[in-house]
Amino acid sequence: MARLDDVEFSTFMEGVRERNPHEPEFVQAVQDVAEDIFEFIKDKQAYQSAQILRRIAEPDRVVSFRVTWEDDNGEVQVNRGYRVQNNNAIGPYKGGLRFHPSVNESVLKFLAFEQTFKNALTGLPMGGGKGGANFNPKGKSDREVMRFCQSFMTELFRHIGADVDVPAGDIGVGAREIGYMFGQYKRITNHFTGVLTGKGLEYGGSMIRPEATGYGTVYFLENMLKHQGRGLEGMRAVISGSGNVATHAAEKLIHLGAKPVTLSDSGGFIHDPEGLTLEKVQWVKSHKTHRRGRISEYAEEFKGATFHPGETPWSVPCDVALPCATQNELLGADARTLVANGCIAVSEGANMPCDLEAAHYFRGAKTMFGPGKAANAGGVAVSGLEMSQNSSRRSWKEPELQLMLREIMDDIHDRCLAYGQQLGGHVDYVKGANIAGFKKVADAMLAFGVV
Repeated sequence: MARLDDVEFSTFMEGVRERNPHEPEFVQAVQDVAEDIFEFIKDKQAYQSAQILRRIAEPDRVVSFRVTWEDDNGEVQVNRGYRVQNNNAIGPYKGGLRFHPSVNESVLKFLAFEQTFKNALTGLPMGGGKGGANFNPKGKSDREVMRFCQSFMTELFRHIGADVDVPAGDIGVGAREIGYMFGQYKRITNHFTGVLTGKGLEYGGSMIRPEATGYGTVYFLENMLKHQGRGLEGMRAVISGSGNVATHAAEKLIHLGAKPVTLSDSGGFIHDPEGLTLEKVQWVKSHKTHRRGRISEYAEEFKGATFHPGETPWSVPCDVALPCATQNELLGADARTLVANGCIAVSEGANMPCDLEAAHYFRGAKTMFGPGKAANAGGVAVSGLEMSQNSSRRSWKEPELQLMLREIMDDIHDRCLAYGQQLGGHVDYVKGANIAGFKKVADAMLAFGVV
């Protein structure tokens, strides 16, 4: 016979699915959190009576709008833009903008929901939001990207502000796109304010923002290992992705004595048995950023490396794995392969890169598993520090920011320990992150009454 809390959980999730039809990513993100929160709140009547979890799982608002722009051939193009403002109980909405053909309402609602807990874990006063468009910057000229960004911001500007909602970059939105959007915001409003983060250093950006997510993911991995009396020295690391997060994660792993052996993109992955070096990582950064090339060309550049088209890197034997590409890239079968091949720890550099089956398997196998809402929070943490710098009209030096990033990631690990510690010394980091993030947001919501 089912327990009462099992029945209540099933009823809750059935309601989420009914209210959000055809939105599998969002439903998955809610279920991932709710599985732990239902157990946590079963003896806490205040959270139940105020329907806190249901309220967090219903965004404050979802804005969608048309983005019309003209390509280099003079032809009119139409895309759809979005901003999902999920929850601002502890601060202004904060979260990236994603430009990618896969962008839809479900993806952005899941990202905004996750962002709410991630931002709470940093300890900084930031709510959760996310946005973007089904626009693909790949293959577009700089002027096409500029015209799209200007059109996108012409609508978005009315929904954001330094004390309202502060977007940042994400997949497909880097320094170029942030610059074009900030320029258009300033042009429309005549305000020079910290309304976007990830800006260039020349106009209010922060040092180490490009490195922060990848570095933070490795710091969280290192903290998980340290808690079990181990270190990164000599560990083989499998990484997916080859963008900003993946390359900086590889860089920090090398700094700490580990040996990253893979990178990937949508075309497949490269395997370098000798291990990436700082020089090789720098080549990838330049190749992907300036030449917008494919990772397959790495195997042509460096002897001994091989390219595996159409495959993901999870079959490569390793000690640690860092999925740093996109959501649901690491499936249940991949998780079983990783554990069978000796992987002892996984640190998510992307948002929800492991599907529910994979996450459940890692937790059941007692693999050290750092969920994205904790492990990849370094990026938004430094974005929060950029907001502070903009508000006070100052900029901190790199050593100060590196220290603050490290301290924030250490604090996030400690928050996960507080709620994820189990008998026998194992730590369920997913449970710890979900409960710690929920409690901070929930307590603020209780203080505001029914709003």
